[in-house]
Amino acid sequence: MSISTRDLDPAFQGAGQKAGLEIWRIENFSPVLVPKSSHGKFFTGDSYIVLKTTALKSGALCQDVHYWLGKDTSQDEAGTAAIKTVELDAALGGRAVQYREVQGRESEKFLSYFKPCIIPQEGGVASGFKHAEEEEHKTRLYQCKGKHVVHVKEVAFARSSLNHDDVFILDTKSKIFQFNGSNSCIQERAKALEVVQYIKDTYHDGKCDIATIEDGKLMSDADTGEFWGIFGGFAPLPRKTNKSESQSADVISSKLFCVEKGEPVPVEADSLTRELLNSRQCYILDCGMEVFVWVGRNTSLEERKTVSSVVDEFLRSNDRSNSHIIRVIEGFETVMFRSKFDSWPESSNATGSEDGKGKVAALLKSQGVNVRGLVKSETPKEDPQPHIDCTGDLQVWRVNGQQKILLQASDQSKFYCGECYIFQYSYPGEEREEYLIGTWFGKQSVEEDRVGATSQASKMVEAMKFFPTQARIYEGSEPIQFFAVFQSFIILKGGLSEGYKNYIAEKELPDDTYAEDGLALFRVQGSGPENMQSIQVDTVSSSLNSSYCYILHSGPSIFTWSGSLTTPEDQELVERQLDIIKPEMQSRYQKEGVESDQFWELLGGKSEYKNQKIARETESDPHLFACTLSNGDLKVTEIYNFNQDDLMTEDIYILDCHTDIYVWVGQQVESKNKQNALSLGEKFLERDFLHEKLSVQAPIYIVTEGNEPAFFTRFFTWDSKKSAMHGNSFQRKLTLLKSGGIAFMDKPRRRVPVSIGGRSGAPEKSQRSRSVSVSAERVRVRGRSPAFNALASTFEDHSVRNLSTPPTMMGKLFPRSVATESGSQASRSAAIAALSAGLQTPTPAARPFIFPRSLKVSAAEVPRPRPDDPKPDTIHEDMQEGEADDDEGLPTYPYERLKTSSSDLVEDIDVTKRETYLSVEEFREKFGMTKSSFYKLPKWKQNKLKVSLDLF
Repeated sequence: MSISTRDLDPAFQGAGQKAGLEIWRIENFSPVLVPKSSHGKFFTGDSYIVLKTTALKSGALCQDVHYWLGKDTSQDEAGTAAIKTVELDAALGGRAVQYREVQGRESEKFLSYFKPCIIPQEGGVASGFKHAEEEEHKTRLYQCKGKHVVHVKEVAFARSSLNHDDVFILDTKSKIFQFNGSNSCIQERAKALEVVQYIKDTYHDGKCDIATIEDGKLMSDADTGEFWGIFGGFAPLPRKTNKSESQSADVISSKLFCVEKGEPVPVEADSLTRELLNSRQCYILDCGMEVFVWVGRNTSLEERKTVSSVVDEFLRSNDRSNSHIIRVIEGFETVMFRSKFDSWPESSNATGSEDGKGKVAALLKSQGVNVRGLVKSETPKEDPQPHIDCTGDLQVWRVNGQQKILLQASDQSKFYCGECYIFQYSYPGEEREEYLIGTWFGKQSVEEDRVGATSQASKMVEAMKFFPTQARIYEGSEPIQFFAVFQSFIILKGGLSEGYKNYIAEKELPDDTYAEDGLALFRVQGSGPENMQSIQVDTVSSSLNSSYCYILHSGPSIFTWSGSLTTPEDQELVERQLDIIKPEMQSRYQKEGVESDQFWELLGGKSEYKNQKIARETESDPHLFACTLSNGDLKVTEIYNFNQDDLMTEDIYILDCHTDIYVWVGQQVESKNKQNALSLGEKFLERDFLHEKLSVQAPIYIVTEGNEPAFFTRFFTWDSKKSAMHGNSFQRKLTLLKSGGIAFMDKPRRRVPVSIGGRSGAPEKSQRSRSVSVSAERVRVRGRSPAFNALASTFEDHSVRNLSTPPTMMGKLFPRSVATESGSQASRSAAIAALSAGLQTPTPAARPFIFPRSLKVSAAEVPRPRPDDPKPDTIHEDMQEGEADDDEGLPTYPYERLKTSSSDLVEDIDVTKRETYLSVEEFREKFGMTKSSFYKLPKWKQNKLKVSLDLF
């Protein structure tokens, strides 16, 4: 495409360089920027260009350009708007999607920029700047249509304009009436109330009365009588309304035309395929109410301008001026356009888009055009946040057909890939106890177990009155919330269920179920101690990857292998996982490139292996869809620029984030449809409405209104009070409109924990530690008394990581303790008093949790402060690095009295730092290094040495 500075209007310089809305009005055949204070004000005699720029998660900017034509605009102004839109697209790099919007027939995407509505005013450039307050208020009647966005049309102020099918708003000088047609739906009535609020604020300065009139209730109240009195008295409305507006061209089959010499020429073909489109030409795809213009990437700017007038004339000649025109550029076709073709090659339209945009920007820059902001630098990737509290209670069941078996705490994080599991996680929310009930399906699990797991999990959710969020998760597609709950997670080969055993027997497959003393290879991955996994892989060298660490064991032989691209943090995770998989056993370290012969022998010899990390799908920009299910067929409508108010209590919505989807179910949805929410989510994945290659195994969350977890509400500006209101959508909005008050549902601030099929919920539950995996370094005591926690939080130094104290509600990923150190005597006295009270009151039993078998410290063995003990200023769990070899002021004791198995154990010492009481000589003899060298080692390595010497 040939572009030069003379083709670009000065008004478009710098346009689209940041996210937001920019509007130009056509004045004297030139675009003039509209100030932000006037956004949303349109005049029927004018034409406008509207640019919406959206910042994507990738850091790139995405643009949509609309040109809006008022019903009284001149043909010349409309043509100018179309041509200037093409110029603006050229200034943006030739990749924006362009839309023609006709007054009264605007697209939902366009209207979503100006929520709740647009109400065009009479006039144009010459008369458009008259102040409304200078004129006497005129009584107007508006017709409102739409469940998700509202199309507002001013109609004649007459009783004959009313009908039973729509909602009408009568705006008088002192009162605004909303007339609800008897056939209008609740959602339309609720959305119309947003228009009433807009009119009240815009034209009445927020000061006027509001009344709602129900069709068919005659003169039941004073407002109804007043309403009909304005129309000269009540009279029956016609039973049927004229629907001719909506019957224009919906039934036209798709036809393709090639634009040649300014004329549309039909393209003859048995079916529509991508191969019919030539990069050097423009095409018109006529789909009835939607008419697409496809622009080849090798067309000139003049050709692109010409096709605008061609398509306008094409629609005028067919008496279809109300049809939507959508212009797409080759390589940036919309999902809607691609869906019209019988076949379209699979390719990522976004791939290489920034490269193409960069080339266009370079060309524009060489011609003197300001292209600052056209190409965005790549946003640095951030670790995903789980947005879930990690201190809750976890229960896990293994599924065997229609039965479920509760797992012991020590086995909760060990899943077999041939099994299905159900987990229930309860955790403290902002206002109440929250629940997550989910199913996990192993890759080799059988259908019988999957059906049984889904059925039993759904019954658990239903038994708790749909309070819990329900999750469906497949192996290999686990979301960050799942790993945050389990923290240390191990996947083993094989399975134990009858269904799995029968399956491999029928197929005559070998049973490779994991055996502790057998040959096994584990890939270790994760981002830290609170998010780490060990995945059992085939015991062959091709399973290795230079970007990961591995654990290999066979009988008494244990090896740890570190790839050349791994980090010290990766290697620390191996040591932590080794403490769970093979505690109390010493491993042999293998570094890539210097492995022992025995290591390769266990893997069956050397072979080539990969060095790239396994790519995981990343979360994309969310899309919200309203869903309806009719005769088993799923219909969806996308809600653009969505917010919390778009979630109607009568409906079901799906929030699509690509990596996972959320099915939101309103309180007023029928019970039958609530129970079908999971199958609706599965149908959505199968249909892949956005053609984004959704995995059918992507996680599905079922979220009910009023019980939304933080990992769902993060996509909205959320007000929990709104989802806690009584009534249907119309009643709720009317309450807010009339009084500003909120009628809350009667919900407890904190619900009593419920146990399904396992232990009964205790009135006071112990908090769950931040990590399920515990190495020798990480002594984690769950169920520690609140009094002891209070004392520790008062005295401890919070610059030192204290993992024995559970955190409070999570703000970021696995937050640390946020209590601040206080030096006041009053605070310490209060803590000591709390400790005394705690010692007098027996605490309930702590919830079981996972401890490695190598750990020899129990909650009962934690040293309790004695009344005559001196109170230290701080409580440290770890020795600081760089301590002196001689610890000044500390007595020294023989090694035989310091080790934990001694019969003559030294008392009154810090049992977490036994090594500090060794003399310099004995320390060097036992550890083979000086104290200063020892404290420079990583903490996990320090503790591993201490464990081996019986000093931990």
